[in-house]
Amino acid sequence: MPRYIKICYISILSAALFFTYASVAAAQPLPPKHIQTTYEVTKNGMPFAKVHEEFVITDNTYKVESITKGIGIYALFGERKLTSVGELTNQGLKPTHFELQQGDNPKKALIADFDWPKSALHMSVKGTPKEAELTQGTQDLASYAYQFMFLPAPLKGDITVTLTTGKKLNQYAYKVNAEQEVLDVAGTSYKTLHLQPPAQLDASKPQETKELWLATEHHYVPVRIMMIDENGQKLEQTLTELHVE
Repeated sequence: MPRYIKICYISILSAALFFTYASVAAAQPLPPKHIQTTYEVTKNGMPFAKVHEEFVITDNTYKVESITKGIGIYALFGERKLTSVGELTNQGLKPTHFELQQGDNPKKALIADFDWPKSALHMSVKGTPKEAELTQGTQDLASYAYQFMFLPAPLKGDITVTLTTGKKLNQYAYKVNAEQEVLDVAGTSYKTLHLQPPAQLDASKPQETKELWLATEHHYVPVRIMMIDENGQKLEQTLTELHVE
């Protein structure tokens, strides 16, 4: 699979989304029914792709659709489409099905089905079945960015994010910076919370890292997601359009 499809989503920019906190806070207001976002993605500072996402709540269900189109030579790899569907619960999003499709080749698809009664995650990696234990709060690569709006507010302390990419389960630990940061992107200023991973203990073993900046006044929608992979490649996803209903 090409390296570029590792675009961080927190779309991106990172097994359910399971969060633990150092403190207790008030509940978030009711979520919007419809969110549309557009992101620009750079790789090592150069134009790389555009991402269009749509999040929709209908009654007690949700759907997330995310489409990435490469720029320039990267367009030759075809669209990358993520789809997540599931239930809307008191704890937020509860995925039931996730798909990642790269280009027009169905053999490249990654699929994850969430069997909550049996605590089992059934994955299909390019046609090969794979199983993993499903824990409470697990999200997928498309849904996790929209789970933040369901968490106790204000976000603070330590957060652990667990999600499936359709191929495996990943877990990310973050510390929420106490001070808000203002990001000016595409002519709009956003007050954001910066989620950073803890310092790497062993610098001799490079690891994939992700950072997120969440809009505090816009339902914690990610404004910026930055990922550095184990090879030092830097992908940065920045919000350029936001529509909330």
